Amino acid sequence: MLNKVFSKKIQPLLGLDIGTRYVKGVLLTGSGKDVQVAAVACEAINGDAFADRDIKDFDAVSTAIRKVKNSLKVKCKSAAVAVSGASVITKVVYMDPEQSDHELESQIEIEADSLIPYPLDEVYLDFEELGPSKSHAGKVDVLLSAGHKDMIDNRMTLLREIEIEPKVIDVEGYALGSALIEYGPPSEEQPVVCVNIGASQLLVTAVQERRVIYSKEHSFGCDNLIRDIALVFAMEWQEAQQQMTEGTLPESWKEQQWPVFMANLQQQLTRALQMYVASTNKEQPQQLLITGGGAVLADMAAELGRELSLGVSTFDPFAQMKMKPEVRERLDTMAPQLAIAAGLASRSFSPWHI
Repeated sequence: MLNKVFSKKIQPLLGLDIGTRYVKGVLLTGSGKDVQVAAVACEAINGDAFADRDIKDFDAVSTAIRKVKNSLKVKCKSAAVAVSGASVITKVVYMDPEQSDHELESQIEIEADSLIPYPLDEVYLDFEELGPSKSHAGKVDVLLSAGHKDMIDNRMTLLREIEIEPKVIDVEGYALGSALIEYGPPSEEQPVVCVNIGASQLLVTAVQERRVIYSKEHSFGCDNLIRDIALVFAMEWQEAQQQMTEGTLPESWKEQQWPVFMANLQQQLTRALQMYVASTNKEQPQQLLITGGGAVLADMAAELGRELSLGVSTFDPFAQMKMKPEVRERLDTMAPQLAIAAGLASRSFSPWHI
């Protein structure tokens, strides 16, 4: 009872997914089974603003974030964002149980020194105890996360310049995992495997028993398709992207560029799923969820299902949530694209390290 008396009212966090081509924002309110979608937004980033997930055009990214903030029309000034790429490392390590955070922190630094290919003063470290280890008797699993300071500081500076305070810095694979755990299908008996088909990467995340059991990034995405279309039809990238979204591209792209892209995507996904099976010792999934910008392309799920001989469906993290009709109308066309942002927004309802 005292906990309820003295507990603070939960302040919502804006889930802000800063991709290489779009910034997506999601604000959730309520709690438990009564989560509601307060607002969503998605804005394009002009030009090539990233190089290997590192920001190189700060003005373009800042402009897109500002547009998202204005489009959301909410007063929330706290956000959860995520990072990914080669300079972000996660690893499950095994520790003795019943240690304090201070004791764990000392051991984590020793582990990190041998696992991370950067000097420790160049990275931010964090850890989370996951529970008893199933593979190491008498130990607990502890998730070690490390991200290069430059990548994280750049995002924090951008947000603070437009008066958004980054309260949580997550890892994209685990943000997608949060969306699957909180708003996806049950994952008790069999893992739920999801592929986020983004502009520049495929992100494979699997969850089971409310834990992320696997997450890996692969360098391939929808940029491959858009660049081919832009080259063939002598367009700028942005024009090709816009015409694809509006359905105004010359019909020949479906006969020429689309089959090549799908063949390459199938090859990449087959390899990615083989790596998942080898790393987890789990069976090949019979069902696959897809999210990201690629998931909203017409016929993507159906064609992938035929090519991979799997049941493939898009993941809508908002399917069971309450929302105003105008929000649902927007989500009808882009819900799978907002899965990572939804996972970040769900951090409003869970504790984090300060």
